[in-house]
Amino acid sequence: MQLEGDHRRGQAIYESCAVCHMPEGWGTPNGAYPQIAGQHRSVVIKQLADIRANNRDNPSMYPFAIPEEIGGVQAIADVAVYIENLKMTGATGKGPGVDLDHGKGLYQEYCTECHGKRGEGEAEKAYPLIQGQHYHYLLRQLKWIKNGKRRNANEQMMKTIRDFGQRDLEALADYVSRMVTDEDKSTSMTWKDRKRE
Repeated sequence: MQLEGDHRRGQAIYESCAVCHMPEGWGTPNGAYPQIAGQHRSVVIKQLADIRANNRDNPSMYPFAIPEEIGGVQAIADVAVYIENLKMTGATGKGPGVDLDHGKGLYQEYCTECHGKRGEGEAEKAYPLIQGQHYHYLLRQLKWIKNGKRRNANEQMMKTIRDFGQRDLEALADYVSRMVTDEDKSTSMTWKDRKRE
């Protein structure tokens, strides 16, 4: 994670990523693909490295992460710096909004230490930025972490949510999906604006 990334080279590499994550890095509101715009470069590097090393099971992502597709470690640093500088949209997929107080309570008790009060994460420790993420993606990842399918998850997080029930997971994902993106990381553009271009 010591390599300096090159924004221009990263933009060229990102063309492969845009097929699923969209040109802006917003993913899809149904959560099939996460919003990666604005994500800490340390997190992007870790996830790509883990997928390459088969430490994170992601068959659809693996072909795009291998050196033959995007290049070596310098290419990962390049695309990571490009992704980190993409502006996020706040127009993301939200949950049903029926159990938000429960979700807020869970978040404040169990999640702020690593992910921060606003879901801003911590770049130095590669704790992901989770504000502005799609509800269904969040819910899927929480389930996979709880069930051990997401093998590269933080060990403390696995212990923390091990005893969470379905209601807990849904409420937590719903609450997080409604976190407002930091102003310096976001754009006022929405999906409708994107379609007009």
